[in-house]
Amino acid sequence: MPTTAASERLLSLYPALAGLPAERLAALTQPQAIMHLPAGRQVFAEHQPCQGFPLLLEGSIKVIKLAASGRELMLYRVAPGGSCIISSSCLLAHTDYNARGIAETPLTLLALPVGEFSRLLVEHAPFRDFVFHLFTDRIAELMQLVEEVAFARLDQRLAKLLLARNENTLNVTHQQLADDLGSVREIVSRLLKGFAAQGLVTLGREQLSIIDRSGLQKIAAV
Repeated sequence: MPTTAASERLLSLYPALAGLPAERLAALTQPQAIMHLPAGRQVFAEHQPCQGFPLLLEGSIKVIKLAASGRELMLYRVAPGGSCIISSSCLLAHTDYNARGIAETPLTLLALPVGEFSRLLVEHAPFRDFVFHLFTDRIAELMQLVEEVAFARLDQRLAKLLLARNENTLNVTHQQLADDLGSVREIVSRLLKGFAAQGLVTLGREQLSIIDRSGLQKIAAV
């Protein structure tokens, strides 16, 4: 991605960086600062020091927590225009990552160097506001996740997860859905077979089609 195009893309997604001197913005978006990662690549890992603050230009990152049992729980997704609260907390507290990030799709991202992140926090109020609003938004998401895990039935959470994709045909495995829910594949497969028996979905090999969206919405709302 050429520097000019990268700068325009960056400002369209992260208007908090508008107002920076042109030469400073150009330095941030030099070709060597832009990373391209394939789907499935690990972006960061637990117990790894944070090397920068990610600004996502294209793609989606899934942030997950691994339990001692080997089960995973998806904490949140990062989309273009957003960033990672775990990265910002690690940078602010000078600690290592306590979760890991995986590229769900091919990624294009810019990682602000640690020093530049610190300078922007001090010198550029719009960026500082962006980072702290990010904390507010993500904490609200995580509180909702805690509430769902603690109090909602798994069939409700599965229905919500399917509906959240906003697609009628999902190319996803039962294991991937189980990982997102922090559950196990056998239970998710049993629930999906129940949804299929009710005419809500049809199941294929690594694919699922939603037939009755309103029926799933009723389950999600129970």
